[in-house]
Amino acid sequence: MVPLAGRRYRVPVERLKRYVDDLRRRARGDDDQQLLHYAAGRERLAMLLAGDARRQKEAAGGSPTDAETRRAARSPEVRAFCDQTWPARDAAGLVAALFTDAALLARAARGVLDDAEQALLHWSAPPRSVRSARWSEADAVLVDEAAGLLERTQGFGHVVVDEAQDLSPMQCRAVARRLAAGSLTVLGDLAQATSPWSSADWRQTLAGLGRPDTVVRPLTRGYRVPAEVLDYANRLLPVIAPGLPAATAVRGEPGSLRIRPITDLAGPLAAVVGELAAEPGSVGVVCADDVVGQVVELLAAAGIPAAALVDDGEPPARVAVVPATLAKGLEFDAVVVADPAAIVAAEPRGLHRLYVVLTRAVSTLVVLHRDDLPPQLAAVPG
Repeated sequence: MVPLAGRRYRVPVERLKRYVDDLRRRARGDDDQQLLHYAAGRERLAMLLAGDARRQKEAAGGSPTDAETRRAARSPEVRAFCDQTWPARDAAGLVAALFTDAALLARAARGVLDDAEQALLHWSAPPRSVRSARWSEADAVLVDEAAGLLERTQGFGHVVVDEAQDLSPMQCRAVARRLAAGSLTVLGDLAQATSPWSSADWRQTLAGLGRPDTVVRPLTRGYRVPAEVLDYANRLLPVIAPGLPAATAVRGEPGSLRIRPITDLAGPLAAVVGELAAEPGSVGVVCADDVVGQVVELLAAAGIPAAALVDDGEPPARVAVVPATLAKGLEFDAVVVADPAAIVAAEPRGLHRLYVVLTRAVSTLVVLHRDDLPPQLAAVPG
């Protein structure tokens, strides 16, 4: 019963079903019409009910105004019907409900995910609230995907994506939703692709961004890293990025590169860092994540004040001990790579991570390596 201009009009159940079914087909993209977002479908349903009442009143000789029709769409009766039939949803709550309800997850994942994959997504202990849930970065992209289904995502005239080599297919979809009819600039280095889902070919990433025909232009001139350091890091390219052209350094002034085999880290590390810290400039000691605390203690025992970098958003100390996973995007006047084999062994794309680490030096690079270098490093003679 829809109230309109002082009277109430009954909308038969057959028409209610037709309105809802038509909107659901549009929301699923079954029709040739433009895809209808979920929230827009809810508002459209309310207006269809109000419009039905309006036609009934006009058929009886009345002439309701547009304002009266909009008020009818906002009436408690219409809202109650929409709340029951097409309830308002928020993206985070939708994903949380999917993860906490095994039956709902199984129904949504039928034919897409097997039982083991569903078990990875299922939250066995439901959070007290959506806000208190332990969301991951990957979950955030799923929430963004759900938000794009509920409401139209705002588009931009031009989008710039940096570090694009680490985009997952889902992250590509999130960027693509914001492109609208705008243009796109993508920047990245396949040799620095450290994510498990990183692509080895830009065509796959560009296809995920909805721009498969975009022109790829290799940038092979390096402006930050000295030639000695860059040439040394480039020896990894045939292993980590076959076919990728090696970059060449523009800088004319020479850099410093030292490759030093060691049997024990403590003595050589303190000596090298102490020498570098006596000169002007920043020093970054990069090591595997799980030995950062040990390296800080070794330097402190040698009387060298150093601070561990715990967040890539904080400014590093003058002598900073840097977990390898936080090295991307940073630069130091001098870089000491402590035990590169441990950095490589710490993750599936360890060689890519090592390439990132080696290219953080602006002037001086010192590599302290043990004799147990993994076979993959045979291309990087010490």
